[in-house]
Amino acid sequence: MINKILAPSILSADFRNLESQIKLVEEAGAGFIHCDIMDGQFVPNLTFGSIIIEAVKKCTNLPLDVHLMIKNPDALIPDFVKAGADFITVHAEEVVHLDRSLNRIKELGAKAGVAINPSTPVESLSEILDIADLILVMSVNPGFGGQKFIPNSLKKIKRLADWKKGYDLSYLIEVDGGVSLENVREISEAGCEVFVAGSSVYGSKNINTTIKKFLEII
Repeated sequence: MINKILAPSILSADFRNLESQIKLVEEAGAGFIHCDIMDGQFVPNLTFGSIIIEAVKKCTNLPLDVHLMIKNPDALIPDFVKAGADFITVHAEEVVHLDRSLNRIKELGAKAGVAINPSTPVESLSEILDIADLILVMSVNPGFGGQKFIPNSLKKIKRLADWKKGYDLSYLIEVDGGVSLENVREISEAGCEVFVAGSSVYGSKNINTTIKKFLEII
C-alpha cells in the first residue's frame, strides 16, 4: 500500500516569505513541494523558472515535483534537473516524442512524469505506462489556481488505478486542480496517490491544521 502524499503548490504561496511558507508545509506533513512552471504560451499565465527551483531546493528536504506547462519542454529539461527537480512532468499535448522525452528525464537523473489536460483521453498514455514514474491528471484546465474540480477526472483516476494494478505497474497517480477538503476523500478513493493542493492549503486560515486534515482524510 503506497502512502498518500500531499503536494502543496507554491504557486499559491506568499512569495515574500517563500522559505517560511515551504518550511510550514514541510513541518505539517507535506510529502512533495509542487512547482508549477508556466510560460504564458502553453497556458495563459506566467510564473517562474529554474532559478526559483534552485532556491526552493535549498529550503527543503522534500522532493520537488516540477510540472512544466510550457512550450518545447525538452529544451529546458536539463536546466530543471540541474536546478534540483526530483520529478519533472511534461504535457502529453505538447511533447511530440513522449517516449523519448520521458527517457531523457530519467537519463538525466530525475523521475519522469506525464500530464494530461481535461480534454485529453487517458488512453493516449497506454504506450508509455511502463516508462512513466508519475501520471498527472489535470482536473482543471491548466493556467490558473482556484478553479473548480472537473468531476470527469475521477474516471481517469480509476482507469489509471485499474491499469496500475492489473499490469503491475509502478507509476504514481497524481491529481492537480480544485482539490479541497470537501472532495479529497472521493479523489483518494478513486485511486489518487499524490494530491496537489494550492489555494486550499495556502489560502486557508491555518495551514498546519489544513494539511493535517488533508492527511487524515486521504
